[in-house]
Amino acid sequence: MHLVAEYWPFARTGGLAEAVRGLAEYQVAAGQRVAVVMPLHRQVLDRGTELLPVGAPYDIPVGLGQEPAQLYRHSGDEASPDVYFIGNRRYFDRPQVYGEGQDYPDNAARFAFFARAALEALPRITSQAAVLHAHDWHTTLAVVYLRHHFAGRAFYDRIAGVITVHNAAFQGHYGPEVLDEIGLPASFYDWRLMEWYGHVNVLKGGLALCDLATTVSPTHADELRTPEGGFGLHDHYAAMGDRFLGVLNGIDDDFWNPQTDPFITANFGPADPAPKARCKRAAQRTYGLAQRTRAPLVAMSARLVEQKGLDLVLADDHLLEADAQFVFLGRGEPRYEDALVAFAGRAPDRVVVPLTFSERAEHRLLAGADILLMPSQFEPCGLTQMRAQRYGALPVGRRVGGLRDTIEDDVTGFMFAEYRADAFEAALSRAVTAFHHRARWDALVQRVMQLDRSWSKSAARYQAVYARAIARRRAGY
Repeated sequence: MHLVAEYWPFARTGGLAEAVRGLAEYQVAAGQRVAVVMPLHRQVLDRGTELLPVGAPYDIPVGLGQEPAQLYRHSGDEASPDVYFIGNRRYFDRPQVYGEGQDYPDNAARFAFFARAALEALPRITSQAAVLHAHDWHTTLAVVYLRHHFAGRAFYDRIAGVITVHNAAFQGHYGPEVLDEIGLPASFYDWRLMEWYGHVNVLKGGLALCDLATTVSPTHADELRTPEGGFGLHDHYAAMGDRFLGVLNGIDDDFWNPQTDPFITANFGPADPAPKARCKRAAQRTYGLAQRTRAPLVAMSARLVEQKGLDLVLADDHLLEADAQFVFLGRGEPRYEDALVAFAGRAPDRVVVPLTFSERAEHRLLAGADILLMPSQFEPCGLTQMRAQRYGALPVGRRVGGLRDTIEDDVTGFMFAEYRADAFEAALSRAVTAFHHRARWDALVQRVMQLDRSWSKSAARYQAVYARAIARRRAGY
């Protein structure tokens, strides 16, 4: 049972929705019984999703009162898990998933309601739940409730609780008074459970009570155990020992397949990479760039936020000194949008900032790009670099998190270590230089397109995680 706040294509704000879908669908394809439970957001209804109610409405305690919940089901095809939705108009009939400009002030109550409602719904979904897999802090209260409110009930005591931390920077910090609102006793305000520097930390509580926890790459698991990379929970991750480990995400290699992709101008692959040139010309036409074959087309497809390394991109004129064309695809913080637009205004013939994003545009840009920029401050896993590699675009990335685990310097991309503009510039310069050595570049492109970035290895590792978690549960830990 995957519990998640967002799941593609029903509601999505970032990589979380795609990552959970990829894992769940691979598990179904491998013959496992899988279900996904998520809130019934307004976006789900807006896309015309067919929903069937499962049983009658039921009440969930919230603070001193109660809120009604209704379980709905969307039946997938044979290749997809059944997706269940927890409906409540007060909490989930809103324009966005998490907030509008800032978090909704009642997010603690919203996701506490979802967690308890999902647990109450489990017997309606299956008679034999083995693993509850909660993703990010928004769903980790389900593991806390599993071991508190639902303890002593045979159906629930058998369920192993697994948590995956996709974005460790977001943890659910609230004042101590929130414990009343989310239905937990004052005893949970304890450093071994949810107390954290004078606040309640929802993620910490889930990590304390889960059977096993993962994050989305082995390197990021190591980073989270350090004061520099642990977002204030490094001691907690370290104390978990082998209960905490990193499992690299995969990508949907059917959806991200240049040999069959319906979005791109021409299909190509490692056995026949030549049509990629047509995709490059199409991208250049789309963005009003000259159709130069000898100039590398450099892409960045990302949320335009500080984490993605835009301060390095905008640090000085080094990008303008490169004989290359640049396209920045995405939306984000106004300060970065404005800065990139001004940057493009200085070289409109070589730099394009459309301030739009769509899946179709990302497919077409990666198919045409020669180089991808990912100079991230931190990157728990990253999916875009793996998509780019599959489409024959060599990533320039910082040696952090999943970038370190998926890019081999001068072999499957170009890496730099220090978060400095000159280090980024040197790595990009090496990529541009390599591009002009055509025989070597063609060999790099052909090699990188043959990498296996599917969920196969990662899903097998999750099966091992589940087996360990079930063993711990049966042993009474």
